[in-house]
Amino acid sequence: MSKRFYAGTRKGLFTFEKDGSKWVQTGWNFPGIQIPAILPDRRDGTLYAVVDHGHFGTKLHRSDDQGETWTELDPPAYPERPEDVPEVLDPFRQVPIPWSLEKVWALESAGPDKGGDLWCGTIPGGLFYSNDRGETWELNRSLWDRPERAKWAGGGYDFPGIHSICVDPRDSQRVVVAISCGGNWITKDGGENWTQGAEGMLYDFMPADQGGADPDGQDPHRMVQCQGQADHFWVQHHCGIFRSKTAADGWEEIKGVSPSAFGFAVAVHPTDSNTAWFAPALKDENRYPADGKFIVNRTRDGGETFEALSKGLPEPPAYDLIYRHALEVDDSGNELIMGSTTGGLWFSDDQGDSWDAISMNLPPVFCLRFS
Repeated sequence: MSKRFYAGTRKGLFTFEKDGSKWVQTGWNFPGIQIPAILPDRRDGTLYAVVDHGHFGTKLHRSDDQGETWTELDPPAYPERPEDVPEVLDPFRQVPIPWSLEKVWALESAGPDKGGDLWCGTIPGGLFYSNDRGETWELNRSLWDRPERAKWAGGGYDFPGIHSICVDPRDSQRVVVAISCGGNWITKDGGENWTQGAEGMLYDFMPADQGGADPDGQDPHRMVQCQGQADHFWVQHHCGIFRSKTAADGWEEIKGVSPSAFGFAVAVHPTDSNTAWFAPALKDENRYPADGKFIVNRTRDGGETFEALSKGLPEPPAYDLIYRHALEVDDSGNELIMGSTTGGLWFSDDQGDSWDAISMNLPPVFCLRFS
């Protein structure tokens, strides 16, 4: 089978396959509809796609033939809030956080020993589990019912959201999730119990003793785990880049990153945790590359130094922004794909030293996954 990847965009799910040294579009599913999350499940070849119909809500689809045909599934659904359970208010807006699905933001397999079991992260901050290939879903009440959830706030969206789910390749009972804005939470028993792991993350605009270092309110934009060195994680945070060598239980800030330590996307080499890639931008009201210079930042020494990679990327001025799920590295650690909010799609086969444009005319790219 030829090498393949999928691009979830503002207007559908695109399939690309490698023809020699070039990537060719070979499929387009759900034309005109948003695709915020996709999962090519390597355990059995199943392809899952989250389809966001806007006014008509979120749907989940499953394909057993690489997107030729699809089965529609019910998306995760929140239970009714029990009458004896008080409402949780957003700490900034003081409005109730709903017990209803706003968005599916992350979809991951539950581990190689878990058959067709899946994890699903959502807005407003609920984590769901399926043990039947997405036919049914159950809210993880152990995390949802934690009192610290009262500190979680929206980060870019109105309500908190789980966007990163990392299942330990050595032990599928150990799972780490990252929340905007709620830090990162760790379970060692498959979701029965959870502990906060975001100590060391901090906001640079708020004194540490006034909440800037409170782990329960941190805003990791994206969290990734090195599969070959599974205790090692990277986070692209709203206020910088952080690294953990302690299985996401405690973080160290990477300082002196130029031109910016802000961004959304991060990818880590599958076997060398010292090598990671970032797509820097200016934060808050700006959210575009510094000085209009669109680059990828790469470190090969664990954050001691960074290289600004731009060969083959648009010449300045260029204002492409890379969403958190739109930078991916393959299993070899050599090939990368990257998509932007302005419809650019690029490929590198030399760890980012150079880039080739696959397309410059796609809809905004939300997520990318190698098959």
